[in-house]
Amino acid sequence: MDHDRCFWNFYSPGRLVFGSGAVRHLGQLIEPFRPKRILLISDPQLDRAGIVSKVIGPISEAGYSVHVCLDGEPEPTFTTADRVLAAARHYHPNMVVAIGGGSNMDLGKVAAAVLTHGGNYRDYVNYGKVPGPLMPLICIPTTAGTGSEVSHAAVLTDPEKHLKVSILSQYLRPAVALVDPELTLSCPPQATADSGIDALTHAIEAYTSTDYDKLDVPVSEPFAYGGKQPLGDVIAERAIKLIGRNLVTAVKQPDNLAAREGMALGATLAGLAFSNCAVAAVHALEYPIGGAVHVSHGAGNGLLLPYVMRYNLPARPKEFARIAAFLGENVAGLTYEAAAERSVAAVERLRREVGIPERLRDIGVQREQLPEFAKKAFGITRLMLLNARRPTEADLLEILEAAW
Repeated sequence: MDHDRCFWNFYSPGRLVFGSGAVRHLGQLIEPFRPKRILLISDPQLDRAGIVSKVIGPISEAGYSVHVCLDGEPEPTFTTADRVLAAARHYHPNMVVAIGGGSNMDLGKVAAAVLTHGGNYRDYVNYGKVPGPLMPLICIPTTAGTGSEVSHAAVLTDPEKHLKVSILSQYLRPAVALVDPELTLSCPPQATADSGIDALTHAIEAYTSTDYDKLDVPVSEPFAYGGKQPLGDVIAERAIKLIGRNLVTAVKQPDNLAAREGMALGATLAGLAFSNCAVAAVHALEYPIGGAVHVSHGAGNGLLLPYVMRYNLPARPKEFARIAAFLGENVAGLTYEAAAERSVAAVERLRREVGIPERLRDIGVQREQLPEFAKKAFGITRLMLLNARRPTEADLLEILEAAW
């Protein structure tokens, strides 16, 4: 054990509000911040679905001025961020409210960071580059997946490099995360599946990552994630159980509010777990693939998850055995190793039931692209260090070959 790394940390948003119908109380949640001008970031699809009006209503009733920006889009690029910032600067807000999936919430984080501190968000890429606290930011998810409402990350796509990049800072955690499962009822089945398997990936990677006291990073060095730790374990376990029980129902019965509530809680817990502990090799591999073929982040993660799990089994047999049980596998009387194998089968079955692609070739990846993807993933050092079984570039290529 590295005696310098004898403690762990846990971060969260300033306030987490959870419950069906909670959005109707948004005016009360805004009141302590006394904003003069609120910038609301969302997208045209959510506007057409009536969700934007459900959020504007309580803000306007409370007497606050709000400017709506509907420039959000899935998997936003630098160009999208520039467009949102242009609208934001014109309005001069002193609070940002972001509504939608992770993409819109990430744009809200980027906008709040730049509006508060100036500069260019490209200068904030990687960990610890945001200079200080942000203007008040409220994030309201309409999918159950990314956990961005509680996390310290914002992901954008660099179109020139065909690579997703992350801005990571504890200052990016919202002042308020408002999670109202009713707002997820209009989420289409495929988006529900993609975001839900993304949340499962978050929880599993957090639960099986490098231990906090074995993380090969000096404790004095700023680092985006803290590694596997006890509170993260408790939260990740609950997230895996909730997602395992509710994802298929949420996809196949979109109006089932109980399933939506289970998924919303599972995704938020998974966000708290991964943003304190880790994401690892699954995310490292997905970033270059998603940037190249423009698959949704959730679908890319869900496709890769069982292949990376199989690679990691030798490093975390007890944890994977528990994951199998959390996902409903009968592991009574099995060794940890045998039970761990069943965790892969459980995820494969869940992935199939909700319609996540199973092979890289199914999403347009060419076999000759795999070495470049492995190289780019291996270059994301922070995620390599967090994977409990430390991969080589050749290992990553083998995983991709198996997934192709």
